[in-house]
Amino acid sequence: MDRKYVTEKVLADAAGIARAAEILHAGGLVAVPTETVYGLAARADREEAVARIFAAKGRPSFNPLIVHVGDEEQAARYARWSNAAQTAVETAWPGPLTVVIPSRPDAGLAPAVTAGLPTVALRCPAHPAMQQLLAAVDFPLAAPSANRSGFISPTSADHVLASLDGRIDLVLDAGPTEAGVESSILAIRDDGSWEELRAGPIDLDALHRQYFGKDMPAPGEGRTLEAPGQLASHYAPGKPLRLGVTRPETDEFMIGFGATRGDVTLSAGGDLGEAARNLYACLHKAAGSQKPRIAVAQVPGEGVGKAINDRLRRAAAPVDQSSGS
Repeated sequence: MDRKYVTEKVLADAAGIARAAEILHAGGLVAVPTETVYGLAARADREEAVARIFAAKGRPSFNPLIVHVGDEEQAARYARWSNAAQTAVETAWPGPLTVVIPSRPDAGLAPAVTAGLPTVALRCPAHPAMQQLLAAVDFPLAAPSANRSGFISPTSADHVLASLDGRIDLVLDAGPTEAGVESSILAIRDDGSWEELRAGPIDLDALHRQYFGKDMPAPGEGRTLEAPGQLASHYAPGKPLRLGVTRPETDEFMIGFGATRGDVTLSAGGDLGEAARNLYACLHKAAGSQKPRIAVAQVPGEGVGKAINDRLRRAAAPVDQSSGS
């Protein structure tokens, strides 16, 4: 898909949401704000619309998409909803939690959404603009991150336009996102057990202990691709990236944290929530700097720090040209 026009950018107000709904109804692509990152939305029930997501992003067809819904009732139209699923989302929806559960044979979703898997990934986002948009359409929205596949995720409308201008129809601009990293992804198995597929803003270990009084089982080895964000190389800034750095080399753009200063900082006060919000903005600045390499300070691995370190490890991994986000 070659760039053919300039993408329209509008505020995520009533008029902008109405315009977005009109474009989505016709099968177009709209970048939408969520509480995590900006997503690239298309109607999930129309094959040609979903195909436009893959074309605009350069996304490989084996990477499934997350379906965004307004509530549990809508989710149950597309998946075999269960008591286990309801328990998982009880306190986390609307919010940054995606659940992967068996899909319904009569779901009516475009086959590319699930990439041929027997499961579907579902999320009910909390962002008010996204909630209003979902209420304005009578179909589910497939929405991966609004960036070229494999590269840094967008936490602002300008980040979206940096890689997708001219490749999509509209960007709904609601300012910077709040959480800053993609949703936690939880697979709910047939026996009701949980498995974390992607770390995110929701601490799934803590949630599991709250509900079941024990730690969640460790992920199995050699897992197949079941959801976005599982590829080894991901969120890449296009430059070599070194982690756990206290003193950068002269040719490195330094991303600091806490007492470790840098050209920019994730959080001068060592706040992990602030670090998550700033992560991709810092990576975008590093990617755009004149320095050929990037260094990142050590970030603690507890809480949302687990998700931050997950994204940084994938950003530092050698780029696989077949990867996607």
